[in-house]
Amino acid sequence: MAEVLDEASHLESSTVNIYRTAATVKGGRRFSFGALVVVGDRRGKVGYGYGKSNEVPSAIEKAQKQAKRSIAEIPMAGKTIPHEVEGRFGSARVRLIPASPGTGVVAGGTVRTVLEMAGITDCLTKCYGSTNKLNVVKAVFDGIGRLKTREQVAELRGIEITTTDIEERIERGQRFMPKTTGEKMAGPVNTIGQDRRGGGRGGRGGRAGGRRQAEQASKPAPESAGESGASESGGEDSGSSES
Repeated sequence: MAEVLDEASHLESSTVNIYRTAATVKGGRRFSFGALVVVGDRRGKVGYGYGKSNEVPSAIEKAQKQAKRSIAEIPMAGKTIPHEVEGRFGSARVRLIPASPGTGVVAGGTVRTVLEMAGITDCLTKCYGSTNKLNVVKAVFDGIGRLKTREQVAELRGIEITTTDIEERIERGQRFMPKTTGEKMAGPVNTIGQDRRGGGRGGRGGRAGGRRQAEQASKPAPESAGESGASESGGEDSGSSES
């Protein structure tokens, strides 16, 4: 659960993990705590901090202060990242892949916290190697630090770049996004296999349902109750007249 730090700058804090260590002394065990915190405004600015203390609240407070000092602004393309990037720290590797609008953040808890605090709502991720939360957070920030906008790349290369692939995907995805609050996301309708849906489940049930419908259609229509009763009474009358 995010905690609001500063309403003026829209800064929010989210605790990623609490570490507990114990030192064995003459009188028993002495515990100390470490806190890993991510701070961001959900508008492109994010930072992280790690603090230690003998109590959890003071450890979180120290981590928040350190995270405020390390806040950096990351380049974004809409609500995703401008290009694919991979960050490394130690044996931890995190790959960040841009996604179309409506995809969401496909990530684990640690990477998701960093991306959500930064304001990224559409991104695909994959972690390799170490899953230590502190190393993963540092790997994510290493990848974020390597991001560059289209204008920066064009200036470095000395060429003109009109549009990128991710910008075209964002433009195509915006067509299906809801225009008003509460409206559902539009999308293509799949009509494949509707003609085979009869009964049961799967294609086998559909074929069985279609076979039953064909058999029912080939059977002769049953006679009505009135016609059957009239035929029976007619037969009795003919028998009585013959007698």
